[in-house]
Parts: sequence; C-alpha cells; structure tokens
Amino acid sequence: MSDREFPVEIEQLAQSLSSIRKVLDFDAMEREIASLQEEAGDPNLWNDQENAARVTSKLARLQNEIERIEKLVSRVDDVRVLVELAEGENDAGTLEEAVTELDLLKRAVSELEIRTLLNGEYDSRDALLTIRSEAGGVDAADWAQMLLRMYTRWAERHGHKFEILDLSHAEEAGIKSAIARVSAPYAYGTLSVEQGTHRLVRISPFDSQARRHTSFAGVEVVPVVDQSDHIEIDEKDLRIDVFRSSGPGGQGVNTTDSAVRITHLPTNIVVSCQNERSQIQNRATAMAVLQSKLLDLRRVEERARIDALKGETTGSWGNQMRTYVLQPYQLVKDLRTDFETGNTGAVLDGEIDGFIEAGVRWRRSNEG
Repeated sequence: MSDREFPVEIEQLAQSLSSIRKVLDFDAMEREIASLQEEAGDPNLWNDQENAARVTSKLARLQNEIERIEKLVSRVDDVRVLVELAEGENDAGTLEEAVTELDLLKRAVSELEIRTLLNGEYDSRDALLTIRSEAGGVDAADWAQMLLRMYTRWAERHGHKFEILDLSHAEEAGIKSAIARVSAPYAYGTLSVEQGTHRLVRISPFDSQARRHTSFAGVEVVPVVDQSDHIEIDEKDLRIDVFRSSGPGGQGVNTTDSAVRITHLPTNIVVSCQNERSQIQNRATAMAVLQSKLLDLRRVEERARIDALKGETTGSWGNQMRTYVLQPYQLVKDLRTDFETGNTGAVLDGEIDGFIEAGVRWRRSNEG
C-alpha cells in the first residue's frame, strides 16, 4: 500500500519523545508542580499578588508542558494501532488518515525538540519585540510595518497573545517603530533568533519609475522582567515626558496627553507607551519595558565580559541576518543558517517557523 516504513517512523517518534522526557527531566518537573500546588493552596497566597501570579503562571506552564508531551505519546500509540489496522485490512482510507496523523506528529515532535534547546536563563520568559525602520526612507517605514504584520500573523497562528504597547507612524506610509509584548511559554527563547537587521529588495510601490529598492528594518527582542530580576531604577536618572497619542483612528486616546515617554539618562534608552487611555497605565507599562531593556543590557554586558575573558573576537551574529527578495525573483534567505524558501508570500504572512527552528539550532551549535 505504501513504500514508507511506518513501524520505523513510529518507533523513531517514540524514541524522540522518550529522549525529550529525559532532557526536560520529567521527574523534576513533577516535583516542582507538587511544590507549586502546595503554594497555590495557601489561603494567604493572594496577599502578595505578584508572587501569586508568578506561582499560578509557572504551575500552569509546567502542567501544560507535561500534558502536551503525554498527549503526543498517546497519539503515537494511537497512530501505531491505526497503521496496523489499515495494513491488516488493506484499507487505503484508514492508511491515508494514519499518514496524515503521522506527518502531523513528526512536525509536533520536531517543535518539541526545539523547545529542549531553549534552556537559557531567560528563554522561558515572555518577549518584548521592537521593530524599527532603518535605511530606505518611506520604503523602510513600509517594510517595518510589513514585519510587524508578519510577527502578528505568526503569533495568531500559534495562539499567542500579541499586544502592541507603542506604535509610531511614519509621515507618508508605514511605521517608524513598534513595541509589542508576545505572551507565550518560551516566547523570548523562540523569538530571540529573530533579532537583527532584515533586508527587503523589491520594486518600490512609492517609486513612480517602478525601480527596485533595498530597505532595512531592525528587530530587537528582549525578555520581560520578572520580580526576581532586581532591576533598580533611580527616579533621578529618568526624564519623563507626556504627549498626545498619535496615529489613525485613535478616538479616545488622542484627546488627552496620556502617552508617556521615558528616557533613562545614564544609558540614553528611550521607551514610550500610548496604548492605554490612562497616563498612569502608560507610565507603568513604559517602566516595565525600560526594566526589560535594562535587564537585557546587563545580560549583554555580562556576556561581553565573559567573551573578553575567553578571548572572543567574533562579532555579534544578530546584525544583518535575513534577506527578503521580492524582485527580480522570490526568495527569503537567512544569512546565518542558509535556510531559505521561495514562498515569500507565506513567510510575510507569518510562516516563519522553519527560520526560527534553524536559528535556534544554529545558535545552539555556535554556543560555547
């Protein structure tokens, strides 16, 4: 009925899941779940709301992770039975159903294997994604907006929460910059490989002579701060400005000076937030973004000191990292991993998992 060796493929999946369970240390995860459940049962837990949110969030994440793997193990057992039934009864319809499920399982296990590579200190955190237009004028602003849509669609495909915290529109078209929070398990570890300069080559829709233009946009990804991070900020080091929110269609938010811009004077880091109606809420969100950026700066500085001690001389891998060519041919290529595809439309519509997985594997092979 088929040339595929189904028993071999199924056994490989089963072995992969067994290895994943060992790498993730299921026993340790179950002990931690038991400990967190004990904390969650404390009637005084919600007296400290930040700690309560941390406990319940971590408990849910660990429970979901174990449930996800156990469901995959069960599905592998089910597909084994389905294949045996189809081959035993020479049932082409049932075999086709089994093949579809087997291919879906391969994809799911591959995604889970990537998860085992995300073991950095902050990899399990939510992510703050910043997109900025760079060289290329109005084309670059339009390109930054295209990237924002690409990541929005990627998050939608995976069911991840994607919240835009700040959006600065360009004068003619597109955006100058955007900051978004991606809330999902391992969002930072997953998206961190997207950091760098993204280059677009296309016939410019803004050029009356229809010439080919090259434009650039930068992507920055930092982990969201946790209460255990201890990022202290002296109020004397801050300049806080309030202004009226800008952008199309913002009826209520555009009528008052509710937007907040915070400048951290020692580092010259500037963050802003205008997605809330309340100035107080925008200030709190902007401070959280600033803390995340300062946390990432500390992490980068610590890494630089370690690299200096090791005699590290190579530059950062995250600068010019991916090229998107729409004219004269169709190609998206990652310059670090050489992963590429000619389906540019799908990529710009959020199908970037192949690039992310290749990036995670590349980063892991180059660590040390």
